[in-house]
Amino acid sequence: MNVFYLQGIALFLSILFSVGCSMMGPRFPHASVERSVNATLWHRTSGEMIALSHQAFNVAKMRLDEDLRTRGKGGKKRALVVDVDETALDNSPYQVEAIMTGKGYPVGWKKWVEKAQAKPLPGAVDFFRYAASKGVDIFYITNRKDQGARREATIKNLERAGLPVNPEYVILRKKDRSKIERRGRVAKTHRIVLLFGDNLSDFHGDFDDLSLEDRKKAVEKRRKEFGDRFIVFPNPVYGDWEKAVYEGSFNRSEEEKAKMRKKALLSTR
Repeated sequence: MNVFYLQGIALFLSILFSVGCSMMGPRFPHASVERSVNATLWHRTSGEMIALSHQAFNVAKMRLDEDLRTRGKGGKKRALVVDVDETALDNSPYQVEAIMTGKGYPVGWKKWVEKAQAKPLPGAVDFFRYAASKGVDIFYITNRKDQGARREATIKNLERAGLPVNPEYVILRKKDRSKIERRGRVAKTHRIVLLFGDNLSDFHGDFDDLSLEDRKKAVEKRRKEFGDRFIVFPNPVYGDWEKAVYEGSFNRSEEEKAKMRKKALLSTR
């Protein structure tokens, strides 16, 4: 058979395959981002996500108003301790980009943070402005790394989002991921009325670095504080819950992670 004829067929099949792939939409070469499609879709499109965010801030307002009514002005000044990502600011556009390109965290995260374009969560601006109007100080304690331009970008983003910001009260992570020491600094000068977060470790050191079962036990132990002092936001995309599935380490192969996810699911039956 003519060699040029064979080359022509090969070229035609190559083009056909490429067109077919493009018609199917983006491909996801990394399982770590592909498996977050449903969670990100829920976060970006569902009315339930918006409802839960408003619910959290509605509960927070009731608790704050109760504290303002029943506790006098004596003693330490009131404070709120607030996580930033997926609590005050919505970074789901970054996750969408990660899915479409197939390049997950930490690829592109630094660039996204420095753009300072994340929007506030539903209800956040109204609530935190209300708290500030009552003389309550708002401390943003985040595990964004305190390096380069990230601190300035975080402050800029909070301001752009319309949230009340005192730059001195924006506290990023230096080395330790635990927020115990940083919360302790706030507690020295203020009375912490409420804590806000999407991760259990945003609330108390009792939740740090626990297994799946121990996390649930710790929640049961402190169940009365949720909706009272602890205001939790939904985040099915990422968090310590996933790290616990991998028994404390993300440094595993995708094949190993897949097996561990199935193992964790089977344990719930």
